[in-house]
Amino acid sequence: MTSVMWFRRDLRLSDNPALVEACADGEVLPLFVIDPALWGPAGRPRRSYLAASLAALDASLRRRRAGLQVVRGDPARRVLLAAKEVGAERVHVAADHGPYGRVRDAEVEKALAEEGIELVRTGSPYAVAPGRVTKDDGEPYRVFTPFSKAWAAHGWRGPIDAPTGAGWLALADPVDLPEPSLPDGIDLPEAGERAAHRRWTEFRDERLTSYRADRDKPGVDGTSRLSVHLKYGEIHPRTLLADLASRTGVGAAAFRSELAWREFYADVLWHHPDSAREYLRPEFAAMAYDEPGDAFTAWQRGRTGFPVVDAGMRQLRASGWMHNRVRMIVASFLVKDLHVEWQHGARHFLHWLVDGDLASNNHGWQWVAGSGTDAAPYFRVFNPLTQGRTFDPDGSYVRRWVPELAEDPDPHATGARNGYPDPIVDHAEERREALDRWERIR
Repeated sequence: MTSVMWFRRDLRLSDNPALVEACADGEVLPLFVIDPALWGPAGRPRRSYLAASLAALDASLRRRRAGLQVVRGDPARRVLLAAKEVGAERVHVAADHGPYGRVRDAEVEKALAEEGIELVRTGSPYAVAPGRVTKDDGEPYRVFTPFSKAWAAHGWRGPIDAPTGAGWLALADPVDLPEPSLPDGIDLPEAGERAAHRRWTEFRDERLTSYRADRDKPGVDGTSRLSVHLKYGEIHPRTLLADLASRTGVGAAAFRSELAWREFYADVLWHHPDSAREYLRPEFAAMAYDEPGDAFTAWQRGRTGFPVVDAGMRQLRASGWMHNRVRMIVASFLVKDLHVEWQHGARHFLHWLVDGDLASNNHGWQWVAGSGTDAAPYFRVFNPLTQGRTFDPDGSYVRRWVPELAEDPDPHATGARNGYPDPIVDHAEERREALDRWERIR
């Protein structure tokens, strides 16, 4: 039997159940579709990283005397054409639980079925697929802690090896792998399955034990930086969880909890697909917000006059990544100091982040905005000065990303000097304004 393996967010060969199923059928066409609906809106950093990840997958396949076949266009048409060209009876995929992916796959499934070809879903990008974990009454969780307990109790199977012995097929006229250009100054991490495993091994062996203590310190290399590898499925969370199973320290427990957060947000989005763009708690849509203007532009460019906020926004533009603690700080500043709706910030993040994941990004923003799950109470307004001094006490993070303050004895202090601007707002005044607006909708 001939099959198509349609890669999406599973750009790896090991621990890929859909690929194993495809190879069990016999001959396999390894396919990737450049979908204009996803490629076009993605920012240049994300497109560049994806292209590098596809090149790495292609290299892995070529070591097996195969090659990734790339086509461009509407998946409902392009997958069908590829399947018909090689005489495939099945198209294998890992299930996509996102709002767009579910609709796209239904359309592909319909187009294939009309030609007698089956779409086979096996596995997902998650240890526990969204929708699997519910309360006793069948209702979904909207609070993290009980979800995480049920998620851990549900469990997951162990990783599996890459398939061997498959016969590989090729298309007559695939397109070349894309080579998008990066904005000046951007330096992206190495992409691909091998890079993901190297990063995990290094983190596991060198920084996992101190993860709980160091993960909130942006000036310290204390996080795993695996988010982008998980985003594109270069490594599966099952692989990480299998390694963590025998580790009992607080660092391992904290990292396991972070994986659960990723799966929690995916589950919430699966149950509430409109929450990708709309308020999960709709009463917050009635709050008064300001339209993005000059202050929003200053926030985007890292010119607010609040050093830790500016360091975070500049790190984003320079690396396609931002430390998670700083993501919360800059999000709170936008929503509660500048009174701009969270969707504007979420879109800016998705444009620049190489690990831009719709569920984690947008529900993280809703958490800060008070309108999401486990929401930080709206009256909890992050003080950017206090946050900077608390989590970057020696100023190393600010000094790295705000060169005007590199030699400053107190880089967290506000005030214009050496080309650095004065604060664009008074935090105390804007905190009172944010709380006043909240009181009006209570």
